[in-house]
Amino acid sequence: QVELVESGGDSVQAGGSLRLSCAASTYTYISRCWGWFRQAPGKEREGVATIDFGTTTTYADFAKGRFTISGDNNKNTMYLQMHSLTPEDTATYYCAIGGLGSSCTFLRWDVARYDYWGQGTQVTVSS
Repeated sequence: QVELVESGGDSVQAGGSLRLSCAASTYTYISRCWGWFRQAPGKEREGVATIDFGTTTTYADFAKGRFTISGDNNKNTMYLQMHSLTPEDTATYYCAIGGLGSSCTFLRWDVARYDYWGQGTQVTVSS
């Protein structure tokens, strides 16, 4: 069993930046797909970014050029650096990981394919 804990959510003004963190309870960073998702009220959970085996990254169109996903293998932690935030980015942000050996190419944005989820961290962007 792997526990994920997100942190870093906050309320910011439009144009601001935030860095979210996702810490895993056990060593798991390299061997599986990690992802960030978000869910706004009344909307379905959507993918934001993924990182595959600690190297290959993928971004949703809305995240390209503004968000950066990264990880620290030594700390077993994943990050999401967000810049130029807009009110449309307001949501609860979740981190998730796939099973051992999973590839983000296979998991993609399918939430059902991710095995473990954090509790979420709230990001609120005001205009």
